[in-house]
Amino acid sequence: MVREMASAARAGAVAPQTTSRPLRAWQQAALERYEQSSPKDFLVTATPGAGKTTFALTLAARLLQRREVARVIVVCPTDHLRLQWADAADRMGIVLDPGLTNAVGPVRAGTQGYVTTYAQVAGKPMLHAARATAVKTLVILDEVHHAGDGLSWGEAIEEAYGFAARRLCLTGTPFRTKPDERIPFVRYEEDGFEGDSGDGAGLVSRADYTYGYKEALSDSVVRPVVFAAYTGTARWRNSAGEVVAASLSEAGTRSVEMAAWRTALDPKGQWVPHVIAAMDERITHLRENGMPDAAGLVLASDQDDARAYARIVKRITGKAPELILSDDPKASKKIERFAAGSARIAVCVRMISEGVDVPRAAVLAWMTSYRTPLFFAQAVGRVVRSRAPHETATVFLPAVRPLLGLAASMEKERNHVMPPPKAQDPEALDLDPLPPKEREAVGLKQWEALEADARFAHVLHGGTAHTGDGSGPVAAAPLGAEEEDFLGIPGLLTPEQTASLLAKRDDELRLRIAQRVHDEDTGELPVVEDHPEEDEAGRSWRDVAELRREINRLVSRVSAKTSTPHAVVHTQLRQHVPGPPSASASVDVLRARRERLRTML
Repeated sequence: MVREMASAARAGAVAPQTTSRPLRAWQQAALERYEQSSPKDFLVTATPGAGKTTFALTLAARLLQRREVARVIVVCPTDHLRLQWADAADRMGIVLDPGLTNAVGPVRAGTQGYVTTYAQVAGKPMLHAARATAVKTLVILDEVHHAGDGLSWGEAIEEAYGFAARRLCLTGTPFRTKPDERIPFVRYEEDGFEGDSGDGAGLVSRADYTYGYKEALSDSVVRPVVFAAYTGTARWRNSAGEVVAASLSEAGTRSVEMAAWRTALDPKGQWVPHVIAAMDERITHLRENGMPDAAGLVLASDQDDARAYARIVKRITGKAPELILSDDPKASKKIERFAAGSARIAVCVRMISEGVDVPRAAVLAWMTSYRTPLFFAQAVGRVVRSRAPHETATVFLPAVRPLLGLAASMEKERNHVMPPPKAQDPEALDLDPLPPKEREAVGLKQWEALEADARFAHVLHGGTAHTGDGSGPVAAAPLGAEEEDFLGIPGLLTPEQTASLLAKRDDELRLRIAQRVHDEDTGELPVVEDHPEEDEAGRSWRDVAELRREINRLVSRVSAKTSTPHAVVHTQLRQHVPGPPSASASVDVLRARRERLRTML
């Protein structure tokens, strides 16, 4: 014990460096509120992407510098986040060990603490209690709602850190619970909520400092989100052998809606390829208008679907996506590679749900059966992290009531409370699956998805659906070619104009992609070797993506060289090389624009 205290004191003697990046206003305000009373427990609720990690580590650095604590312990949900926390701490001069296991007793000398997971703490709570009480310790509980994933987890956290000197709890969303399922170190108040079991009022967490999505959007801390909902007609065969057809957005009963949703997500249908193609076009457009490294995330329900979706991405875009699966030992490295690289799309299952930082991700395709408020808020949070003004995020989702309700709720300022998940299995966190496949019974056929098409339904803005067909609350003004280039830049297009433009592109996209996928599936693509005159047309759908990327890189170089905004460079380029926007320009036009850009350097 004495030797450990001496080692910790020596580690704490190295003064951590405060962050070189100026604190955001909310972070400074939260720190000032903490400093006013120096509480033992402090809960911060800040919208995903707001910078909770920076706030927590800045506070830790101050407490270490003043010798108010000599150790920092961070508890987070996943192993990948352990590395992310350790890297962030290292940038601030705080050495946290992300690899300390339960098999090792004392904290390693030369460090100022360590990063662990909730599951690891639950494995040996007394070991972590000894580490947290050997010296004065600040315990940071990241996404503290995970302490409510099971009664045993909450008990373990309380046992491990009940006597720690300071505790800082962080969460991206408020949450509620039942009186007998309180998360340790969180202050609750009655909220009058009556649960499904009818057991009376629940309890809602009360934060010591709250920073919501509305405030973050106003401060340009997060990107505004455009929710693009896609409907379509789904057909399936039920267990009685009957063929049923229904629209995603007009399904009627809940059971029919769930079956239509499940059918739409089937990789063999046309809904998934269509939405992936729309997502890819959106990424291209962002890259051509000020976000040269823009990327997208595809969220799948399970690993089989994820692998199938990855094959569809490669077929549609010509490029294999990053496939990130929860049981892949290389998952963390793949996330890091995708975050720092230039790949356009990553397909993942749960691995990119909360806390994972991929700032260049600005597009999300919701192809999962998950529909809990907590998971929705955390997943959408992966694409709202703002890096510069005039960035926007787009979420493509099925036009089903559960998801549309969650999307609308993000645009309302309210005291929203969310129940923590009940499952203790990390693989099942935040999981609210669609009804399971019907079991095959004697004399009955198994449930079978047959087909599903996709059509743009509407853009959700301010809780109102804008269809773009003139039926919305405000008629859309006609759009010119230049205006179309600014899709998604906040303030330049009305919601109705945005919907109108997406609908227009969707009509063109549906025909083009459906034919492409059909030809590939049936082997009817033209053989370019036998028809040299078709070589350009046969290759262009793959080559055009690389040409657009190259033009994007050149525009960035010209912009940097001339101190001219990207949008202005694009406008000048189209004046010298007339033609449609890059998203629909031919290979010849794109090549001419590439050469023009080269002369400008």
